[in-house]
Amino acid sequence: MDALQFLPCGDSAVTVQFSQQMHESVNRRIRFLATELEKGKVKGVRECVPTFCSATVYFDPCKTTVEKLQKAIERILSHDTQTADFQKRVFLIPVCYEDEFAPDLADVCRLNDLTREEVISIHTGTDYLIYMLGFLPGFPYLGGMDPRIETPRLESPRTSIPAGAVGIGGKQTGIYPLASPGGWRLIGRTPIKPYDAARQEPILYKAGDYIRFCPISKDEYNAILAQVQAGTYTVEIREETVCE
Repeated sequence: MDALQFLPCGDSAVTVQFSQQMHESVNRRIRFLATELEKGKVKGVRECVPTFCSATVYFDPCKTTVEKLQKAIERILSHDTQTADFQKRVFLIPVCYEDEFAPDLADVCRLNDLTREEVISIHTGTDYLIYMLGFLPGFPYLGGMDPRIETPRLESPRTSIPAGAVGIGGKQTGIYPLASPGGWRLIGRTPIKPYDAARQEPILYKAGDYIRFCPISKDEYNAILAQVQAGTYTVEIREETVCE
């Protein structure tokens, strides 16, 4: 396991670098630290922002110092008793891959010498870890995409991508939770809302959860969309044990 690095960020933040490589075990340690700091037991901590391989901790320099904070973080991580076996929460996200919602699926097929059915099978055959959320509310940065469907981003990004669009950008796949510009290759769309300001919990999932894409037909898409709009649709969530 890589040694921790503490990198000062001005006079009120420090980045804790766990590793230079993305890995689920590294990300679990980062989330453990963030969860412990959120409990408010470390004096002066304002916020912890986890990323792929690090966490930036913002603090009040009038209440603590980088040195004191470093000792507190090392003490917290020394009590990390997570085992190789863990429970994961998997969100089953329905996705329609039909042409209307997949303007770039043909490009993914052509660039990777795969059929449409093969791309969909590969894309839906993995549980993707949400390493972090960012860019837009509810935009999941996912790890674990099969390299067989890696596809470069568009040379010229679109000025508008519809909410729910599912795309591939390089080594990653993800969901656009809101309409926005973007350069990822669009291969499908989900009728659910990863972000809904009207919900008690606006963002559907959290960093550390998993996403499993489930293929649906156009008719199933429309049926689910009608339920979402009526407020009667519930995303299926499964609790599963992982043994490493």
